[in-house]
Amino acid sequence: FGSVVDDSGAPVADLGPSDFMVREDNAPREVLRVAAADEPMQIAVLVDNSQAARNYIADIRTALQAFVTDMTNGVKNEISIVALAERPTILANPTTDAAQVMKGVVRIFEQRQSGNYLLDGIIEVSKGFAKREARRPVILAISTEGPEFSSRRYQDVLKPLGEVGAALHVIVLGPPSNSIDEDARNRAAVLDEGPKVSGGKREMLLASSALPGALKKLATELKRQYRVTYARPPSLIPPDKATVSATRAGLTARGTLIQEKKEQPRP
Repeated sequence: FGSVVDDSGAPVADLGPSDFMVREDNAPREVLRVAAADEPMQIAVLVDNSQAARNYIADIRTALQAFVTDMTNGVKNEISIVALAERPTILANPTTDAAQVMKGVVRIFEQRQSGNYLLDGIIEVSKGFAKREARRPVILAISTEGPEFSSRRYQDVLKPLGEVGAALHVIVLGPPSNSIDEDARNRAAVLDEGPKVSGGKREMLLASSALPGALKKLATELKRQYRVTYARPPSLIPPDKATVSATRAGLTARGTLIQEKKEQPRP
């Protein structure tokens, strides 16, 4: 699944096979077909509601209400809401029912004297996607750079994310952190590397009032993705890395490799 945007960040329509370049371990592959991606998404929204997010909660709720409406209007995308203060806590179970998701959104409140467990949240959600065999998983993380309490190595977060094939989109609110402790370094590595390797993107917003616009843009991009099919030579060893890029100047492509189910042996 791939997104292609122009210099302004707007999705680009009407692209074909010649507009994409796919590489596996730096080896070019032939692009066979390009079509609009119409498979439903499984979207897990991770929300930092720790004490550091105190001044952002109202804007987060407002922005997410509009995002949920965008992503459930006329389509069967499944959305869940997970709060991250003290520990990952499900506020809305995965559902295609917008009303049920909205109930989770309005339950987002600041947890006083609490820290953020973003890395734990990414791990838990990735494992949940794997158990449910999610076909098109997406993680949207809305976080501050307040204290991170997960005590996880960044490698232990990126591994399940990559195994389940989820695209990680991160929006960080507020000024950058000056913390140099180990937890902060691991989170910084996940926020930097995770979106790059998964086909997502990272955005920094100094003011939470800009969040509705950022989520509107993300919703538009997600709804206008492509499904890119390419040819791979027979091999017993799967590639370590697959990347997609745009062949036209001025366009940026991001892609998430679909985790195909293994065929069951015939009797």
